[in-house]
Amino acid sequence: MQRIQISPRNNWQQAVEQLGFGFHTTNVPYWDESAYYSFYMDEIVQIEKATAELWDMCLHAVQYAIDNNLFHQFHIPEQFVPYIVRTWDEDHPSIYGRFDLCYKNGQIKLLEFNADTPTSLYEAGIVQWFWLQDFDKTKDQFNSIHEKLIEYWRILHTYLHPGTLHFCCMGDSLEDLTNIEYLRDCAIQAGLATKFLYINEVGWDAVDKAFVDMEEQPIKNLFKLYPWEWMVHEEFGANIFEDKNNTFFIEPAWKMLLSNKAILPLLWKLYPNHPYLLPSYFESNMLASYVKKPILSREGANIDVVLNNNLLLQTEGEYGEEGHIYQELFTLPEFDGNYPVIGSWVIGQQPAGMGIREANTLITDNLSRFVPHVIE
Repeated sequence: MQRIQISPRNNWQQAVEQLGFGFHTTNVPYWDESAYYSFYMDEIVQIEKATAELWDMCLHAVQYAIDNNLFHQFHIPEQFVPYIVRTWDEDHPSIYGRFDLCYKNGQIKLLEFNADTPTSLYEAGIVQWFWLQDFDKTKDQFNSIHEKLIEYWRILHTYLHPGTLHFCCMGDSLEDLTNIEYLRDCAIQAGLATKFLYINEVGWDAVDKAFVDMEEQPIKNLFKLYPWEWMVHEEFGANIFEDKNNTFFIEPAWKMLLSNKAILPLLWKLYPNHPYLLPSYFESNMLASYVKKPILSREGANIDVVLNNNLLLQTEGEYGEEGHIYQELFTLPEFDGNYPVIGSWVIGQQPAGMGIREANTLITDNLSRFVPHVIE
């Protein structure tokens, strides 16, 4: 794995905007093609193998958490437990997830699993692929995201209730909108009837006991780019229990166990000393050098990096009331002040590709940049 500096394409902004990538730059650059990461094929095979194995381990951990009634460790409201168990027992399928991995000195370590509302999918599946066609179309990427999304939507179609598949996200995020419209486009290519609305446009018919859209049509299938951990604490979320249509949600509710960092100590308990895992605990006294993470934080918020019991780095934010986990410190590799995290995608049940985000510190936050990659 190497970081190679290059010159960006002339008018690269126009090139990515033609793809529908409108959030390439905010107050800081997000898409960065002044460099790329280079991998040998055996490194890609290693990452792909780790991704498949971690997915299987996570599924085992879900079953273990359910069998042993460990929902309290995830701070999941008790009234939602039977619903989570039902979605698992009925095999409600997941279409995607993103493992954040540290790859350094030939070692791969799981940092966390973005299992419910992962983004950067469009950049990984589409934007970096078109960059590669301009940069060197004779080369390849670890990237079958687009093909696997369409393929799995076809498979998932058989699980859905008859009728339309609605897609929703929040209305104040161009990033969320771009990612969900990409997912919807793949569903359309797979032959599904779809409809888009914003999350605040999802209505509830109190008389008919059903979720409805703005045209008062029932919502029987809903892909939501909106976190389960928010829904379960909102009054609106409780309508799930009364919903006469048993609306089919994607991602399913059982993904609450995997999108929660409490899964990390559980994985370590189930697979102690596994080469892809870092020692992780609910107590801080087990480690001298560790990263303290809220179990539900996002974009690097409220993180403490501790080295030999001394605070090295800290970020602020609004998370932490729900509890923390402590994960052994395994610092990201450094390339001239750039620290990359590999986001390795699972589409359906299969490894499907990766995207790389890099930051200027050991904590990958909302100022990180997306950098493309190439297989040499």
